[in-house]
Amino acid sequence: MIDDLEYNTEREHLIIPEYGRHMQKMINYAKTRETKEERNKLANGIIAVMGNMQPHLRDVPDFKHKLWDQLFIMSNFELDADSPYEIPTKEIYEERPEPLKYPQNFPKYRFYGNNIKTMIDVANTWEDGELKEALLYTIANHMKKCFLNWNKDTVEDAVIYGHLFELSEGKIDLRNSEEDLSDSTSLLRTKSKFANNNNKKGGQKKSNSTNNRQRKRY
Repeated sequence: MIDDLEYNTEREHLIIPEYGRHMQKMINYAKTRETKEERNKLANGIIAVMGNMQPHLRDVPDFKHKLWDQLFIMSNFELDADSPYEIPTKEIYEERPEPLKYPQNFPKYRFYGNNIKTMIDVANTWEDGELKEALLYTIANHMKKCFLNWNKDTVEDAVIYGHLFELSEGKIDLRNSEEDLSDSTSLLRTKSKFANNNNKKGGQKKSNSTNNRQRKRY
């Protein structure tokens, strides 16, 4: 009796293990049927069983299409049966996707991030006026905040204006501006205040959970 035992390592490899070995055997059996009418009947029955195994996906668009594709994949594309959808081929299934083209940006001042350059490019497209001026100082203040996140010491506004002039390729020049940016202390205080609030919330939750554990239960 022990000699009849089968181990999974000795069995046929499951192409899609989620459906189990019995489903794979049903598909293998369907491939051996001689008439196409019988193979079509078995294929539709197998699709119904596959759908019952995932009832939560019945209302998902193209769910049936996915099941038919999986049926042919599990048959190693050897099942000769009719499908209501285009039958996939082994070449398409094994085709490797093209590598994604990630943006290769190597900014000089990485602590500002790539979005700053996008904001500067957008600002250069705006017409001169109060709105553009407000946008430029908003960008400058955001740059100052990013700088302080990287370096906790204070930074002079002239440094930020110089970096803005350089990043905009000379199109935005606020180096002679008499407008002051937000104070470094206030920017750092805002961040620390937010962190303290999160710590208080976390501490409150922890104390509540501790009290609940210590409470007597009758």
